[in-house]
Amino acid sequence: MELEECIRNPAFQEADGGGGGGGPASKKKESVVELNPDKSELEFTQVRPYAGMPKEVVLLYSSQARYRLPREILFWLTVLCTLALVALTITVIVLSPRCLSWWQVSPVYQVYPSSFKDSDGDGVGDLKGVLEKLDHFQYLNIKSVWVGPVYRSPMKDFGYDVEDFRDINPLYGTMQDFEDLLAEMHNRGLKLIMDFIPNHTSDRHLWFNLSRSGDPHYKDYYIWADCQGAASKPNNWLSVYGNSSWTYDELRGQCYLHQFLKEQPDLNLRSPRVRKEMLNILHFWLGKGVDGFRVGAAKHLLEAAHLRDEPQVDPGRAPESVMSEWDLHHDFTTSQLGLHELLREWRAEMDTYSREPGRYRVMVSESYDQQEVEKTMMYYSTPLVKESDFPFNFYLLDLPQNHSGLWLHSLVDLWMANMPGGLWANWVVGNHDKPRIASAAGATYVRLVNMLLLTLPGTPTTYYGEEIGMENIDVTEDQILDPMGKLNASAGRDPQRSPMQWSQEVHAGFSSQANSSTWLPVHPDYKQVNVELQKQDEGSVLQQYRFLSELRQSELALQRGWFCYVHADASVFAYVRELDGLDRAFLVLLNFGREAAITDLSSVAELPERLTVLVGTDRGRDGATLQKSSVATRAGEGLVMHYSTTARFHPNHQQRCYVSEKACFLKVINILYKC
Repeated sequence: MELEECIRNPAFQEADGGGGGGGPASKKKESVVELNPDKSELEFTQVRPYAGMPKEVVLLYSSQARYRLPREILFWLTVLCTLALVALTITVIVLSPRCLSWWQVSPVYQVYPSSFKDSDGDGVGDLKGVLEKLDHFQYLNIKSVWVGPVYRSPMKDFGYDVEDFRDINPLYGTMQDFEDLLAEMHNRGLKLIMDFIPNHTSDRHLWFNLSRSGDPHYKDYYIWADCQGAASKPNNWLSVYGNSSWTYDELRGQCYLHQFLKEQPDLNLRSPRVRKEMLNILHFWLGKGVDGFRVGAAKHLLEAAHLRDEPQVDPGRAPESVMSEWDLHHDFTTSQLGLHELLREWRAEMDTYSREPGRYRVMVSESYDQQEVEKTMMYYSTPLVKESDFPFNFYLLDLPQNHSGLWLHSLVDLWMANMPGGLWANWVVGNHDKPRIASAAGATYVRLVNMLLLTLPGTPTTYYGEEIGMENIDVTEDQILDPMGKLNASAGRDPQRSPMQWSQEVHAGFSSQANSSTWLPVHPDYKQVNVELQKQDEGSVLQQYRFLSELRQSELALQRGWFCYVHADASVFAYVRELDGLDRAFLVLLNFGREAAITDLSSVAELPERLTVLVGTDRGRDGATLQKSSVATRAGEGLVMHYSTTARFHPNHQQRCYVSEKACFLKVINILYKC
């Protein structure tokens, strides 16, 4: 009876089956459940739901408006929010410009393997030496490293005469050393670009020896032509080194073609078998994880099959006096029909390895086309067919020919005005074939040229040592190693290939063996010009390079914004880097002339009256505020100035502005979008 009085919820008694069968509790339970004759369901008189109620009761309560409506409102709100989120995501994806790839976000650094770092004391740089110095790339904010040829080679042309495309030159280490270097680079977020040399091999290559012996499979691997002994040549073609492009082979009884040294016979890339070999070589290195290739001597890959004489530049000159490649029009030995189809074939194979996110494989072409810039532009990809990501731009190598802002403007515009729309530029101011900029243009202009390189749109390419202002060495006649230098001492390339200057230690820290000599002499100024010393000096060439490299990556306007010419005269070249929607823009002003100058930019209405120097080649001017009507610079001085304004230069000067892919910045949510 006491238990009966403590139970206040009759329906709870029903749910628990309390009270037994037909007792008083059962009768009381029946009194709280009534059948409404106007409805088809049982209706409970219970005031609110209770814990443990059966499903039938839950369903009755859930159908009431005060429970049903909030539930439906929450459901549709969830659906709408999900759809809105999906729509927003799709909109952001559609409107966002593509992300820049790894080969676009930082400079490409060229390592000349023999001269970068010697790890074993033999006086020659090697792969373990490159591994030791990976911190240097990270210090400079470098993401892409191009390592020169390290294939097995007799070194007649310092690695560009390949004896085995699938093996490492013992001078540089082993295949395990290469794999260790590649693995550690990837661990650090660095990318490795290799040299691909498809135009020729060494005369010691197995293919050539089988070809000259008449093996049926290898017979057409090279370009052979009938000739009457060593004194007779199939035609008047000349090699890059100035002698005939043909050499007689006694074993085969024919002449073979070589557009470079006679120890570098040209492959016959019209042969399907040779083309297959080249694809297999690409697969071999891509399978190891290499991130891209620089295709060397691209314009020489094919020759005209008819082998006719090339026309002389001076038709009246005696044929026997023609001894230089510059004396002929190379109508039949360069840029032949089918060249670009060959490159596109390799590009397609590389793309099969680019499908993994973040593992895009880059392809760069090397072709010195001098003033025929339209030929160079053909190496770019098109909207329909993919080829090189960019061809190397060698036109800035001509900077030392004339010290003038107008000359600098003309070289930059030569590329920008001819580059197909929407593509990515590239800039080279030094490499293993050309004199160092500090020697060619003068040490005064080193900082200026690096500033130009790192603030122009596109990917800059830095030759090792340019970041500290290394100069050419003087090479005596008995020290000449370069085959071109042996033919013409003034054209030798040894001076720009001297060992990297790391410190004030013996051999500039390049090699630790004090009693041994290095393969080329170290420059005598290494105690004043070296990485270790310049790291400690905020005003050094190295520190300025590092600052600009980091600035380029951190500032959207410098990385992917508009590039606009603002001013050019006998001394000064100036341009603007800006991005729509971003209130921070940059004015770069470079005095490449021989004299000091005061530049008046008051006619440029889009610039504010006062500009602040962010970084200068003279670090003492950092932070200075300058009037745009009178920007004073000394010869060889450069300034990167920043300013805040909503006015943009490019809308009113479309003919003077370029952008790879137009984008705008939405400050409210801090994103880029297509505009």
